Parts: sequence; structure tokens; C-alpha cells
Amino acid sequence: MSETGKGIIALIGAGLIWGLAPILYKALAHVPAFEVLAHRTLWSFVFFACILLAQRRIATLGALLTGPNFRKVAFAAAMISANWFFFIFSIQTNRALGASLGYYIFPLVAVLLGLVLFRESLGRARGVAVGLAALAVLILTVGLGAPPWISLLLAFTFGLYGAIKKGLDAGPIASVTAEVALVAPVSLGYFVWLYTGGDESGMTGGTDFALLLFSGVLTGAPLIFFSYGARRLSYGLTGVMQYINPSIQFLIAAFIFLEPVTHAHLVALPLIWVALAIYSTATLRQERAASKRLANAGTSGTTVR
Repeated sequence: MSETGKGIIALIGAGLIWGLAPILYKALAHVPAFEVLAHRTLWSFVFFACILLAQRRIATLGALLTGPNFRKVAFAAAMISANWFFFIFSIQTNRALGASLGYYIFPLVAVLLGLVLFRESLGRARGVAVGLAALAVLILTVGLGAPPWISLLLAFTFGLYGAIKKGLDAGPIASVTAEVALVAPVSLGYFVWLYTGGDESGMTGGTDFALLLFSGVLTGAPLIFFSYGARRLSYGLTGVMQYINPSIQFLIAAFIFLEPVTHAHLVALPLIWVALAIYSTATLRQERAASKRLANAGTSGTTVR
């Protein structure tokens, strides 16, 4: 199999795992979201640390946690923890549809953050895409009687997480391990308080603990698949394939969790899909143009002897 084929399979695997993750968190709806988050953080750290130990790269954690990148790692840890919490909370409180919308909106939020934070050019097509997404949010706000807070919080926390990671000179496994390493002591402190009489745990038996333990693998495995696939595919194709995740989440929310799809959703969702189509097309065209320029530059720099 070609490297491109391997990359596509890896990204499909990552998208499927991320898309199906709501089923696990729905099964843990009786466990408070903070407790689920604490378990997810701790077991994710164990999973990632084992990977780094196997790769003999555990020493990279020291540089990330004590070096000049510490503030970036700390901010990334805060953003990904917030994102994980709001995602768990949305599933547990019958807002899985809002979660899927958040991850649909995220690429367009990333474009907006790139414009504001990095002075990246927006371009006409991407400007139209962002405008359509903003219109969709407005329609949801009017139709639902309130802004889609869950969707916006998920999109912006993940967008800010991606923005800070852009300037972090570290591999994805090492950087995520450092991030959860910063939060893991908070999780341990929470467990000490919880299990020594601070409050009542939501766990009802071994099945719950097994699911919470598995949340670490569920968090880590798709990231490894994504990293493997992204190195073998173009940026544009990688971006387009990220829509597998929210598409599966949307289907689960509508047909398994039976969350109501309102008229506002039926108007806003097509707008978001059109916006994503415009965004994806513009990204792929930009990538092809850049590749063509590089090829032409290589050809013009070659002389026949």
C-alpha cells in the first residue's frame, strides 16, 4: 500500500474514533463531568508517558516543562482541558448536536484566529466561508433563543489550542504529554479530596472505572493515528478529512441520542456545510498552486548540459 493510502486509512481511523467517542461519555452521564475529566486527564498522561518511554523520548518532557516553552504548554493545557470538559458536559447534558456543530465551525474559527493573531490573509473565498458561518451562528441564536454557547466554546477553545501549538516546537505526542502532565496533579488532588469524603463519586462499579480508564486510550490513540496520517498527506486533504468526526457526531446525536433537530438547525447546518465546502476548495486550490510554483521553480532552476 502507498504512503498516501496508509495516511488516508490512519485519518479515517482517527475520525471514526473521535466521532464515536460521545457513546462512551454518554454511558458515563451519571458521573460528574469534572470527575470524568480528571480520569481522562490522568489516564491520558499514563498512556502518552508509556508511549514516550517506549520511544525513549521521555526526556523531552523536561525541556517542555522547564524551558522557554513552559508558558505555551501551560496555555495549551488550559485550552485543551476546557475543550475536553465542555465536550464531556455537552454529551452528558443532551447537547451532542451542539458539540458536533462546534467541530464543524472550528476550521472557520481557525481561519478567523489566523487573521487576528497571525495577520494571515483571509482571501475572498475564505471570507465568504467565515461570513456564512457567522450567519449560521446568528440563525441558531435567533432560532434557539440563545447563542449556541457550547458550539462556540468548543470551536474557540480548540482554535486557541491550535494557535498556541503552531508556535510550539515539539512533536504532537511530546507536547500533549507535557500538557496533561501539568494538569495531572490537579486530577490527583481532586481524587484525594473526592475519595476521602469531600464529595460522593459518581462511579457505580467496575464497569464505570473500566470506561474511565479506557478514556485515556480513546484520547491518545486517535492522536497517534492523526499524526501518522498528517505526515503522509497534504495539508488540504488532512483538513477536509477532519469533517469525518463532526459528521459522525451529528448522526449519533440525531439518530442514537435522539436530540431534537430544530428548524434553526436545518437552516444553519446547510450554511455551515456550504461554508466548509468553500473553505476546503479554497485550501486545496491554494495548496495546488503552491505545489505548482515549487515545481516550476525547480524546473527553472535546472539547466540542461
